[in-house]
Amino acid sequence: MALSIGQKAGWGLADLGIVVFVIVKQLLIVNYLTNFLGVPVGIAGLVTTVVLIFDMVTDPLIGYLSDRTTSRFGRRAPWLFVGVVIMALGMVGLFMAPLEAAMPVKLIWVIAAFVLATIGFTMCAIPYSALAGELTADPRERSTMTGWRMGFATVGILVGGAVLPGLAGAFGFPLAALYVSPLMIGAIWLSLWSIRKVPLIESPVQPGFTAAYKLVFTNRSFVVLALIYGIMTLAVALITAGLPFAATYLVVDDGQNALSGAAVALSVLSVLFGAFFVGAILSQVFWVLLSHRLGKMWALVLGLLAYVALLYALHIVLPATSVTVVAGLFIIAGATNGAYQQIPWAMYPDLMDKTRAQTGAAIEGAFSAIWLFGQKLANALAPALLGVILARAGWQETTAGVTPQTEQALSALHQAITLVPAGILALSVLALLLIYRPMVRRDA
Repeated sequence: MALSIGQKAGWGLADLGIVVFVIVKQLLIVNYLTNFLGVPVGIAGLVTTVVLIFDMVTDPLIGYLSDRTTSRFGRRAPWLFVGVVIMALGMVGLFMAPLEAAMPVKLIWVIAAFVLATIGFTMCAIPYSALAGELTADPRERSTMTGWRMGFATVGILVGGAVLPGLAGAFGFPLAALYVSPLMIGAIWLSLWSIRKVPLIESPVQPGFTAAYKLVFTNRSFVVLALIYGIMTLAVALITAGLPFAATYLVVDDGQNALSGAAVALSVLSVLFGAFFVGAILSQVFWVLLSHRLGKMWALVLGLLAYVALLYALHIVLPATSVTVVAGLFIIAGATNGAYQQIPWAMYPDLMDKTRAQTGAAIEGAFSAIWLFGQKLANALAPALLGVILARAGWQETTAGVTPQTEQALSALHQAITLVPAGILALSVLALLLIYRPMVRRDA
């Protein structure tokens, strides 16, 4: 039975709540530790990476447990219902670190709250991704669902990357996190309500823990795509981790252009994320239609090549004195990032279907755990990589939000958010064309 528009959009709505925390952990944590708690940037990056690596350890267990959960609401809903509350509580807690405490106390506080939030995140992210394989088996319908998902995810990016920092500037980070928490919880709970009547594609065949993951790794096309997606994510995560620093140090608006007033009122970071939001929202239908016309892989290749070109353009423009020019490029950045956001998530459920058809095992949770593993590994490595790059260039930490930096440090930041991720995305394109495509054709 085909899904209604309300059911497709409802499923997508949940990602709004999930992505708010994704942006917080990728965008704000290193900046918060370095520029507000006075933690050296190398240590801040290392702390973030250690917590995110711990987050990866829980993935296989939660994937397996969600596959074997039984309830009248289905296998995934209980995890999402409880997980979002844990995620929101942890997110609020990590921004409530005592500012006057000794450095070890502040670090322990942030680590403990961050761990709690990431546990809640995993309880949401893996069961939610698994639902893509249970709600429908139609590949075109999955592309449409993923379009809705990434449209709402873009709203989550706006909330985490623009609204929350804007509120933090007015009320402080603890209240800002508290204010956006009901939106996170409400998005996921409303999503669960909207899909409550959809008959799920499930199976009584449930292998044990080891057997389930052996089945996942026998699906070679899926494993390769997950690895390539992890490589793409490293590029995007590096940009995201460096963006708050870039908005402060590389976009010094001269006050003489159309968006200068907005930059003063909302902050440069909020303006750039607003521009990114516009481009990402406008592009979602385009990427769905292009996936239908060219095929998902070729649409993704085209999107990644456009992303590389955009990053090179940013490299030329930065440092900049016009927030309007940079915001214009960020509209294009949102559109190109839309391909990375949307298309791989529509591709991997199609690959899960092959294992279910061959074995009868409905192990979408296990597949989702491995899929997210590559993404989480990249997200974990990016803050440490940025911290190493900036620390080697002599970046200075502060508790005042901004402090003078050397030309060498600013140049390192410039390269880290433009040319380095552009090279990583180019590598992803080569991997798709030279490794993934031939493998899929052989397995067809």
